[in-house]
Amino acid sequence: MVNTLNTDDFSKDVGLRLRAIREAHGYSQRELAKRAGVTNGFISQLEAAKINTSLSALKRVLDGIPIGLSEFFAYEPERQGKVFYAADELTEIGKGKISYRQVGNNLFGHDLQMLYEVYEPGADTGRVMLSHEGEEAGIVMEGHIEITVGDQRKVLGPGDAYMFKSTTPHRFKALRNKRCVVVSACTPPTF
Repeated sequence: MVNTLNTDDFSKDVGLRLRAIREAHGYSQRELAKRAGVTNGFISQLEAAKINTSLSALKRVLDGIPIGLSEFFAYEPERQGKVFYAADELTEIGKGKISYRQVGNNLFGHDLQMLYEVYEPGADTGRVMLSHEGEEAGIVMEGHIEITVGDQRKVLGPGDAYMFKSTTPHRFKALRNKRCVVVSACTPPTF
């Protein structure tokens, strides 16, 4: 994998996204530069697409906001203030046997994140339990899913629900015979 972002269109896209996100957070170029440990000129040239940068340098800048690379590339400035979303406008943040389609995130000033989660048969969030700030809740729409929260474990089916503090280690695992669909919410949007 090449670590350098070097196309003009891509650099322009990075610059436009960075400026929109910086302004959405109320930072001047100078303030972001100070927070990220880079020069003000670097931020200015990056936003103006006058320089190419490495992913590691971009990540350093984003740490000054702070947001991750996946949030950065999922950001769409035209969505700010948007109220309604068609199914194909939800942002896919999952991969492999688990699909998470998201509406709401902290880049747009939302205090809530909702996910339409699809687990293929046997899909699992992994042996390492998840843990993050906030609270989460969800309702199983179809199939069955085994949820572990701390030392509690239960298989939930259609219409069953859960709610817990997200700082408690947790894990989701679909049963092997059927896919599972869950609609969930997390506040603040930290997943």
